[in-house]
Amino acid sequence: METPADEGEHDEGAELSDVSESRSFLIHEPLHGQRLDRALAALVPEFSRSYLQQLIEAGAVEVQGRVLTKPSATVHAGEIGSIELRPTPQSQAFKPESMPITVVHEDEHLRIIDKPAGLVVHPAPGHWSGTLLNGLLALDPRAALLPRAGIVHRLDRDTSGLMVVARSRAAMDALVALIAARDVKRQYVALAHRSWQGAPTRHVEGAIGRDPRNRLRMAVVDLERHSGKPARTLIEALDSNEQGCAVRCTLETGRTHQIRVHMASIGHPLVADTLYGGVPAAGLQRQALHAFRLAFLHPATGAAMEFRAPLPPDLAQAMQAWGLDYNRA
Repeated sequence: METPADEGEHDEGAELSDVSESRSFLIHEPLHGQRLDRALAALVPEFSRSYLQQLIEAGAVEVQGRVLTKPSATVHAGEIGSIELRPTPQSQAFKPESMPITVVHEDEHLRIIDKPAGLVVHPAPGHWSGTLLNGLLALDPRAALLPRAGIVHRLDRDTSGLMVVARSRAAMDALVALIAARDVKRQYVALAHRSWQGAPTRHVEGAIGRDPRNRLRMAVVDLERHSGKPARTLIEALDSNEQGCAVRCTLETGRTHQIRVHMASIGHPLVADTLYGGVPAAGLQRQALHAFRLAFLHPATGAAMEFRAPLPPDLAQAMQAWGLDYNRA
């Protein structure tokens, strides 16, 4: 899993439509004592919290027959209410769309998929349709009952490889906890520029945050001067020559673009990763990164699970074009 990119909250005030829908809701015990906006975000997950806050402040929410206009208002178990919803591109994005999805493993609790490069995982500005989430909603009707259709982590659009998706809320909560505890083994194969230098195994530690010079990128940052989170990647050289190097990367933390940023920080940007200093080469037009191995204890049975995905043809051909052996992965 390359790190889940933070989508953030989106200001949708300019996208309000004249067409609205009134939806009733019941505050269940788990939401007792929560802020109104947080409770609604759980009850109406297809809308962002920022948009729900706008609706609250606009007087579109009633609880126990009273209009509440403060997002911070406290709700209590057993209360009933209604909200007037207006569609936005974000809310309308949560629709089933049939698409080919390679399923590596499936049981009643989870599904392991092999994501192709080029597929966006979750709807976001500019990609409100044709995402993996849309495909999961078409593949499994149960996905509609789960936040984000059961997606517990993401891969960048142009990163290929293995992802685990929950099929029940219990499995989803357990998988999120496993990931947070770093109990999910996540390994990647990458093709990078420049001949590998130094020891064949290298631990790279460098906090990652928004690049202060370019907010569209992430960067290794000094936590005393910039906001960010600690990040650690184990990088092992598989093969190297004058063209470049094949490496295996093991995530020990999960930060946005972690492998891409850490590889660039040590002078080995990924091939075709133009955001972080790479250039197209060896026939590749997308960043040369593939999540080939995923291992964890099953969230319901406790059984050890391990899955591997072979390199997709474009990356395998690029390795061969440069004469690099990646089979040690």
